[in-house]
Amino acid sequence: QVSLVESGGGSVQAGDSLRLSCAVSGRPLSRYVMGWFRQAPEKEREFVASISRDGDDIYYGDSAKGRFTISRDNAKNLVYLQMNVLNPGDTAIYYCAADDPRPGIIVSTMIEEFDYWGQGTQVTVSS
Repeated sequence: QVSLVESGGGSVQAGDSLRLSCAVSGRPLSRYVMGWFRQAPEKEREFVASISRDGDDIYYGDSAKGRFTISRDNAKNLVYLQMNVLNPGDTAIYYCAADDPRPGIIVSTMIEEFDYWGQGTQVTVSS
């Protein structure tokens, strides 16, 4: 069984930065494609970013392009989401997710592809 625990959320002002972390335990991080998703009140969960098992392939959702950076440290079993130039539209609960991919799958972007989820961390951005 894999456990994912997010941290690093908080309340910030527009224009500020935050770095979210996701600690993975139970199995080696290198086994999984990792992703970040977010869900704002009364909205559906939204893809933010994902990263391949070796870190060479990365995808971003439209809301994250140019402002967010996903990274991973397999040796430390940690995944990060660096978020810059935050705005109130980024207010949401941010979830870390792990996909144990089928053979041939390099990176995943769809919610249904991810097998394990953290409990989420709240990010609130005020103007």
